[in-house]
Amino acid sequence: MAEIFDTFEKKHDYLICVDSDGCAMDTMDIKHFRCFGPCMVDEWGLDAWRGPILERWNEINLYTMTRGVNRFKGLAQALSEIDAKYTPVDGAAEFAAWVKTAKELSNASVGRKAEHGAHPIFAKALAWSKAVNESIRALPAEEVKPFGGAKEGLAAAHAAADVAVVSSANRGAVEEEWNRFGLAEHVDILLAQDAGTKAHCIAELLKKGYDPKKVLMVGDAPGDKDAADANGVWYYPILVRRESESWEKLRTEGIAHLLDGTYEAFGAECVREFYHNLGQD
Repeated sequence: MAEIFDTFEKKHDYLICVDSDGCAMDTMDIKHFRCFGPCMVDEWGLDAWRGPILERWNEINLYTMTRGVNRFKGLAQALSEIDAKYTPVDGAAEFAAWVKTAKELSNASVGRKAEHGAHPIFAKALAWSKAVNESIRALPAEEVKPFGGAKEGLAAAHAAADVAVVSSANRGAVEEEWNRFGLAEHVDILLAQDAGTKAHCIAELLKKGYDPKKVLMVGDAPGDKDAADANGVWYYPILVRRESESWEKLRTEGIAHLLDGTYEAFGAECVREFYHNLGQD
Protein backbone atom coordinates (compact mmCIF):
# COMPACT_ATOMS: atom_id res chain seq x y z
CA MET A 1 0.00 0.00 0.00
CA ALA A 2 2.99 2.33 -0.37
CA GLU A 3 1.23 4.03 -3.29
CA ILE A 4 -1.45 5.42 -0.97
CA PHE A 5 1.16 7.78 0.50
CA ASP A 6 2.23 8.88 -2.99
CA THR A 7 -1.25 10.22 -3.74
CA PHE A 8 -1.46 12.33 -0.58
CA GLU A 9 -0.56 16.01 -0.77
CA LYS A 10 0.20 18.27 2.19
CA LYS A 11 -2.17 21.27 2.20
CA HIS A 12 -1.73 22.70 5.71
CA ASP A 13 1.20 23.21 8.06
CA TYR A 14 -0.63 21.11 10.65
CA LEU A 15 -1.58 17.43 10.57
CA ILE A 16 -4.03 15.66 12.89
CA CYS A 17 -4.05 11.85 12.81
CA VAL A 18 -7.07 10.02 14.24
CA ASP A 19 -7.57 6.39 15.22
CA SER A 20 -10.92 4.77 14.41
CA ASP A 21 -12.06 1.88 16.66
CA GLY A 22 -12.61 3.06 20.24
CA CYS A 23 -11.54 6.59 19.34
CA ALA A 24 -13.84 8.06 16.68
CA MET A 25 -16.08 4.99 16.36
CA ASP A 26 -17.88 3.41 19.31
CA THR A 27 -16.91 -0.10 18.23
CA MET A 28 -14.46 -1.50 20.78
CA ASP A 29 -16.88 -2.13 23.63
CA ILE A 30 -19.46 -3.97 21.55
CA LYS A 31 -16.80 -6.12 19.85
CA HIS A 32 -15.32 -7.21 23.17
CA PHE A 33 -18.64 -7.55 25.02
CA ARG A 34 -20.37 -9.52 22.26
CA CYS A 35 -17.60 -11.16 20.22
CA PHE A 36 -14.07 -11.57 21.61
CA GLY A 37 -14.80 -12.65 25.18
CA PRO A 38 -17.90 -14.78 24.52
CA CYS A 39 -16.18 -16.59 21.63
CA MET A 40 -13.28 -17.47 23.96
CA VAL A 41 -15.68 -18.84 26.59
CA ASP A 42 -17.42 -20.94 23.93
CA GLU A 43 -14.22 -22.22 22.25
CA TRP A 44 -12.65 -23.37 25.54
CA GLY A 45 -15.86 -24.50 27.27
CA LEU A 46 -15.59 -22.00 30.10
CA ASP A 47 -19.27 -21.38 30.71
CA ALA A 48 -19.05 -22.38 34.38
CA TRP A 49 -16.97 -19.24 34.99
CA ARG A 50 -18.48 -17.04 32.22
CA GLY A 51 -19.23 -13.97 34.38
CA PRO A 52 -15.85 -13.38 36.03
CA ILE A 53 -13.93 -14.49 32.93
CA LEU A 54 -15.75 -12.01 30.68
CA GLU A 55 -15.28 -9.26 33.24
CA ARG A 56 -11.55 -9.93 33.34
CA TRP A 57 -11.37 -10.09 29.50
CA ASN A 58 -12.85 -6.59 29.37
CA GLU A 59 -10.42 -5.30 31.98
CA ILE A 60 -7.47 -6.59 29.95
CA ASN A 61 -8.67 -5.32 26.59
CA LEU A 62 -10.63 -2.16 27.42
CA TYR A 63 -10.03 -0.64 30.84
CA THR A 64 -6.34 -1.01 31.71
CA MET A 65 -2.95 -0.24 30.18
CA THR A 66 -3.29 -3.25 27.87
CA ARG A 67 -6.29 -1.61 26.16
CA GLY A 68 -6.10 -2.18 22.42
CA VAL A 69 -3.57 -5.02 22.72
CA ASN A 70 -3.28 -7.45 19.79
CA ARG A 71 -6.04 -10.06 20.04
CA PHE A 72 -3.60 -12.98 20.43
CA LYS A 73 -1.69 -11.21 23.20
CA GLY A 74 -4.99 -10.59 24.98
CA LEU A 75 -5.96 -14.23 24.48
CA ALA A 76 -2.62 -15.49 25.82
CA GLN A 77 -2.95 -13.37 28.96
CA ALA A 78 -6.56 -14.40 29.55
CA LEU A 79 -5.88 -18.12 29.05
CA SER A 80 -2.85 -18.00 31.33
CA GLU A 81 -4.95 -16.43 34.07
CA ILE A 82 -7.79 -18.92 33.53
CA ASP A 83 -5.29 -21.79 33.72
CA ALA A 84 -3.98 -20.47 37.03
CA LYS A 85 -7.29 -19.48 38.61
CA TYR A 86 -10.18 -21.54 37.25
CA THR A 87 -9.37 -24.64 35.22
CA PRO A 88 -6.39 -26.14 33.37
CA VAL A 89 -5.97 -24.83 29.82
CA ASP A 90 -3.91 -27.28 27.83
CA GLY A 91 -1.12 -25.46 25.99
CA ALA A 92 -1.63 -22.08 27.68
CA ALA A 93 2.04 -21.75 28.64
CA GLU A 94 3.25 -22.76 25.17
CA PHE A 95 0.90 -20.29 23.48
CA ALA A 96 1.92 -17.47 25.84
CA ALA A 97 5.63 -18.16 25.20
CA TRP A 98 5.09 -18.04 21.42
CA VAL A 99 3.14 -14.78 21.60
CA LYS A 100 6.05 -13.12 23.42
CA THR A 101 8.55 -13.88 20.65
CA ALA A 102 6.51 -14.12 17.43
CA LYS A 103 7.39 -11.51 14.79
CA GLU A 104 3.83 -11.58 13.47
CA LEU A 105 0.59 -12.05 15.40
CA SER A 106 -2.19 -12.73 12.92
CA ASN A 107 -4.56 -15.46 11.76
CA ALA A 108 -1.99 -16.37 9.12
CA SER A 109 0.87 -16.79 11.59
CA VAL A 110 -1.26 -18.78 14.05
CA GLY A 111 -2.50 -20.89 11.15
CA ARG A 112 1.05 -21.68 10.08
CA LYS A 113 1.85 -22.89 13.59
CA ALA A 114 -1.26 -25.10 13.58
CA GLU A 115 -0.42 -26.55 10.15
CA HIS A 116 3.15 -27.40 11.13
CA GLY A 117 2.21 -29.69 13.98
CA ALA A 118 2.38 -27.26 16.90
CA HIS A 119 0.33 -27.79 20.04
CA PRO A 120 -3.45 -28.10 19.37
CA ILE A 121 -3.99 -24.80 21.20
CA PHE A 122 -2.87 -23.00 18.03
CA ALA A 123 -5.71 -24.58 16.04
CA LYS A 124 -8.12 -23.57 18.80
CA ALA A 125 -6.75 -20.01 18.83
CA LEU A 126 -7.27 -19.78 15.06
CA ALA A 127 -10.82 -21.16 15.34
CA TRP A 128 -11.53 -18.59 18.07
CA SER A 129 -10.17 -15.72 15.97
CA LYS A 130 -12.22 -16.75 12.93
CA ALA A 131 -15.34 -17.06 15.12
CA VAL A 132 -14.66 -13.55 16.44
CA ASN A 133 -14.46 -12.19 12.90
CA GLU A 134 -17.73 -13.88 11.95
CA SER A 135 -19.38 -12.56 15.09
CA ILE A 136 -18.18 -9.02 14.37
CA ARG A 137 -19.53 -9.21 10.82
CA ALA A 138 -22.90 -10.23 12.24
CA LEU A 139 -23.21 -7.20 14.53
CA PRO A 140 -26.23 -5.07 13.60
CA ALA A 141 -25.08 -2.03 11.60
CA GLU A 142 -27.28 0.27 13.67
CA GLU A 143 -25.31 -0.61 16.81
CA VAL A 144 -22.04 0.69 15.35
CA LYS A 145 -21.84 4.47 15.45
CA PRO A 146 -19.44 7.37 16.14
CA PHE A 147 -18.96 8.77 19.62
CA GLY A 148 -20.85 11.94 20.38
CA GLY A 149 -18.77 14.96 19.39
CA ALA A 150 -16.47 13.02 17.06
CA LYS A 151 -17.89 14.48 13.85
CA GLU A 152 -17.79 18.01 15.23
CA GLY A 153 -14.24 17.50 16.46
CA LEU A 154 -13.13 16.19 13.09
CA ALA A 155 -14.77 19.14 11.33
CA ALA A 156 -12.91 21.58 13.59
CA ALA A 157 -9.65 19.72 12.99
CA HIS A 158 -10.16 19.76 9.23
CA ALA A 159 -10.77 23.49 9.21
CA ALA A 160 -7.23 24.06 10.47
CA ALA A 161 -5.20 21.00 9.52
CA ASP A 162 -4.80 18.06 7.21
CA VAL A 163 -6.58 15.04 8.73
CA ALA A 164 -5.50 11.41 8.41
CA VAL A 165 -7.25 8.33 9.72
CA VAL A 166 -4.50 6.12 11.18
CA SER A 167 -6.06 2.82 12.19
CA SER A 168 -5.03 -0.81 12.59
CA ALA A 169 -8.55 -1.98 11.73
CA ASN A 170 -9.72 -3.56 8.49
CA ARG A 171 -9.77 -1.01 5.63
CA GLY A 172 -13.17 -2.04 4.29
CA ALA A 173 -14.83 -1.68 7.67
CA VAL A 174 -13.23 1.70 8.36
CA GLU A 175 -14.18 3.08 4.94
CA GLU A 176 -17.76 1.87 5.26
CA GLU A 177 -18.24 3.27 8.76
CA TRP A 178 -16.61 6.63 8.11
CA ASN A 179 -18.59 7.12 4.91
CA ARG A 180 -21.90 5.97 6.41
CA PHE A 181 -21.71 8.56 9.19
CA GLY A 182 -20.27 11.43 7.16
CA LEU A 183 -16.91 11.42 8.93
CA ALA A 184 -14.95 10.78 5.73
CA GLU A 185 -15.75 14.26 4.41
CA HIS A 186 -13.41 15.64 7.08
CA VAL A 187 -10.51 13.33 6.11
CA ASP A 188 -7.70 13.77 3.57
CA ILE A 189 -6.25 10.25 3.71
CA LEU A 190 -7.45 6.98 5.23
CA LEU A 191 -4.72 4.63 6.44
CA ALA A 192 -5.80 1.25 7.78
CA GLN A 193 -4.29 -2.14 8.59
CA ASP A 194 -3.02 -2.66 5.04
CA ALA A 195 -0.95 0.56 5.09
CA GLY A 196 1.32 -0.66 7.91
CA THR A 197 1.63 0.01 11.62
CA LYS A 198 0.47 3.29 13.07
CA ALA A 199 4.07 4.33 13.74
CA HIS A 200 4.97 3.56 10.12
CA CYS A 201 1.99 5.53 8.79
CA ILE A 202 2.86 8.61 10.86
CA ALA A 203 6.49 8.35 9.73
CA GLU A 204 5.42 8.24 6.07
CA LEU A 205 3.16 11.26 6.53
CA LEU A 206 5.98 13.22 8.17
CA LYS A 207 7.97 12.76 4.96
CA LYS A 208 5.53 15.17 3.34
CA GLY A 209 7.28 17.98 5.21
CA TYR A 210 5.37 18.46 8.46
CA ASP A 211 7.17 19.77 11.54
CA PRO A 212 6.58 17.02 14.16
CA LYS A 213 5.60 19.72 16.65
CA LYS A 214 2.71 20.59 14.36
CA VAL A 215 1.42 17.01 14.24
CA LEU A 216 -1.06 15.45 16.66
CA MET A 217 -2.10 11.80 17.05
CA VAL A 218 -5.57 11.34 18.53
CA GLY A 219 -6.14 7.89 20.01
CA ASP A 220 -7.65 5.89 22.85
CA ALA A 221 -5.00 3.28 23.69
CA PRO A 222 -1.39 3.16 24.88
CA GLY A 223 -0.38 1.84 21.45
CA ASP A 224 -1.55 5.10 19.90
CA LYS A 225 0.67 7.07 22.27
CA ASP A 226 3.58 4.75 21.48
CA ALA A 227 3.12 5.46 17.75
CA ALA A 228 3.13 9.20 18.44
CA ASP A 229 6.18 8.99 20.70
CA ALA A 230 8.08 6.94 18.12
CA ASN A 231 7.75 9.85 15.70
CA GLY A 232 8.18 12.75 18.13
CA VAL A 233 4.64 14.06 17.59
CA TRP A 234 2.04 15.13 20.13
CA TYR A 235 -0.60 12.77 21.54
CA TYR A 236 -4.18 13.56 22.54
CA PRO A 237 -6.14 10.82 24.35
CA ILE A 238 -9.81 9.98 23.93
CA LEU A 239 -10.60 8.65 27.40
CA VAL A 240 -12.52 5.38 27.72
CA ARG A 241 -15.98 5.94 29.27
CA ARG A 242 -15.45 9.70 28.69
CA GLU A 243 -15.24 9.75 24.91
CA SER A 244 -17.74 12.52 24.13
CA GLU A 245 -16.20 14.76 26.79
CA SER A 246 -12.76 14.10 25.30
CA TRP A 247 -13.90 15.05 21.79
CA GLU A 248 -15.45 18.26 23.08
CA LYS A 249 -12.21 19.15 24.87
CA LEU A 250 -10.22 18.51 21.70
CA ARG A 251 -12.57 20.74 19.71
CA THR A 252 -12.67 23.60 22.21
CA GLU A 253 -9.13 23.49 23.65
CA GLY A 254 -6.76 20.97 22.10
CA ILE A 255 -6.75 22.23 18.53
CA ALA A 256 -6.15 25.80 19.67
CA HIS A 257 -3.16 24.72 21.77
CA LEU A 258 -1.72 22.86 18.79
CA LEU A 259 -2.12 25.87 16.52
CA ASP A 260 -0.68 28.48 18.88
CA GLY A 261 2.33 26.41 19.96
CA THR A 262 1.24 25.83 23.56
CA TYR A 263 0.35 22.15 23.30
CA GLU A 264 3.16 20.74 25.46
CA ALA A 265 1.80 21.55 28.93
CA PHE A 266 -1.81 20.93 27.89
CA GLY A 267 -0.87 17.60 26.33
CA ALA A 268 1.17 16.49 29.34
CA GLU A 269 -1.85 17.03 31.61
CA CYS A 270 -4.07 15.10 29.18
CA VAL A 271 -1.61 12.18 29.18
CA ARG A 272 -1.54 12.13 32.99
CA GLU A 273 -5.33 11.91 32.96
CA PHE A 274 -5.13 9.16 30.31
CA TYR A 275 -2.88 7.00 32.50
CA HIS A 276 -5.03 7.62 35.56
CA ASN A 277 -8.15 6.63 33.63
CA LEU A 278 -6.53 3.29 32.74
CA GLY A 279 -5.55 2.64 36.34
CA GLN A 280 -1.89 3.67 36.18
CA ASP A 281 -0.80 6.66 38.27
